[in-house]
Order: sequence, then structure tokens, then C-alpha cells
Amino acid sequence: MIEILPNYPDNILAITASKNVTGDDYESVIIPAIESKVKSHGKIRMLYNLGPEFTGFDAAAMWEDATTGLKHFTDFEKIAFVSDVDWINHMVSAFGFMMPCPVKVFSGRQLSEADEWIKS
Repeated sequence: MIEILPNYPDNILAITASKNVTGDDYESVIIPAIESKVKSHGKIRMLYNLGPEFTGFDAAAMWEDATTGLKHFTDFEKIAFVSDVDWINHMVSAFGFMMPCPVKVFSGRQLSEADEWIKS
């Protein structure tokens, strides 16, 4: 399940994931939000938080994440990723260097730091 977080500047897409994230979450929430913000702002910033109730991604969500990332490869100004799931944090860190924008991984207890970083 994906929720768009309110009260962020319009050029920032802040989302939190809980329970199981599905391909439908990408198709109905994340992709339209990215495309709307990119249309309005060109480059955007993204805060992606895997909340404490997050349980995983289904295969369709992983596919949508990869294809969306490729489609919008140059549309991000910076990305803050917040999670306490070690293997996901390692993957984001390992592949983040390939992004043409800064990607920074934060632990769940560093959510406020991620918030400050994405806004600065």
C-alpha cells in the first residue's frame, strides 16, 4: 500500500509504503504522481519511505519500480530512501551510484534527517 504524504513542496513527491506494495500501487499512485510532478516541474525530488508496517514488494511492483526508474531516469533531482530493511538498503546503495542524481539511504529513525535533506 502506498500513501502520498501531504505538506511537502510541490516539486517533492513524498510517499510511504506499508504492508505489501503491489504493481497496482505503482500504476494507480506512484506513476501518475511522478508523471504529474515531472510535467509541472521538469525535475523532481522524491522521498520514498518504507514504513514500519512494510512487508514487501510483489513481483509486479519490482518490475514497475525498475521500468519507472528507467523511464524517468533523468527526471529526478535527488532521492531520499528511508528503510530499516537491510537488503533493500544495500540494493539502493549499490545501484544508487548509477543514478544521475544524488541518492541517499536513511534508516527509519533518520526520517526527519531524510526530510530535511530532500527539502534542502
